[in-house]
Amino acid sequence: MSKGRNTAGSGGRIRKSLAGRGPTPKAEDRIYHKAHQVKQATERRAAHQPQRAKAVGEWVVGRNPVLEALLAGVPVKTAYIGEGADRDDRLREILRFAATHSIPMLQATRSELDRLTGGAVHQSVALLLPGYEYAELTDVIEAAQDGGIVVACDHITDPHNLGAIIRSAAAFGAAGVVIPNRRSAKMTAAAWKASAGAAARLPVVQVVNLNQALEQFSRDGFTILGLAGEAGELIDQVHPDQPVVLVVGSEGEGLSRLVREHCDTLIRIPIAGEVESLNASVATSIGLYELTRA
Repeated sequence: MSKGRNTAGSGGRIRKSLAGRGPTPKAEDRIYHKAHQVKQATERRAAHQPQRAKAVGEWVVGRNPVLEALLAGVPVKTAYIGEGADRDDRLREILRFAATHSIPMLQATRSELDRLTGGAVHQSVALLLPGYEYAELTDVIEAAQDGGIVVACDHITDPHNLGAIIRSAAAFGAAGVVIPNRRSAKMTAAAWKASAGAAARLPVVQVVNLNQALEQFSRDGFTILGLAGEAGELIDQVHPDQPVVLVVGSEGEGLSRLVREHCDTLIRIPIAGEVESLNASVATSIGLYELTRA
């Protein structure tokens, strides 16, 4: 009980007036509050800022690698140059090439280039390559149906070997190259450069399972020939009258067991006894030559 003079209560008027209003909104959500104005300005700046940090794809960094990639015809999504970069002969040639071939070039701070390239030694210049667009297996099968040749790679993990195989396949008129997506080199800048531009005109297919792809080729009437150093049949003794898949394995391990089982015939290239094996790309070139000659 209160002491002294009695005071009049509100009679519940204040409680009723506050009912249903809920919790007080955050300052940044109140349109007349300064915090809300700051939030709006930040969102506007972010909307108009280029999203360079989200760029995806393979990076080529450093002045020599960038210049070599450009001269090799590697496809480029965007070129980056660091602010205040020292102009030497290589950089001037890079800038000339980019201008002549209409390659988009963005200027970035050194810290931004460090972040984009994951801290690589970029020497104030970098290329962002687009993701390679692999062909469909059905398209290659259809293209080779009329007596064509397809090259299948088993455990070719060196991108330079893969690029050289693609180059040879294109030179001998093959319909395409098939690679698995695991334990295999991918179509990187190194593979593209090694192909000497052939990757731009020859379809490359990436499959989930190489053995299943070989089964599909067999169902569509292809003869599966596997290159193996210990095979009894020589490559010049083979005269297929059907479209062919030439399967080549790695220089060290050769063809895997399951891939061997999916081959109709294992063939070998005769070499001197002192040499244990041929480089995968060299073996592919000889195999393609013999098959096209046959």
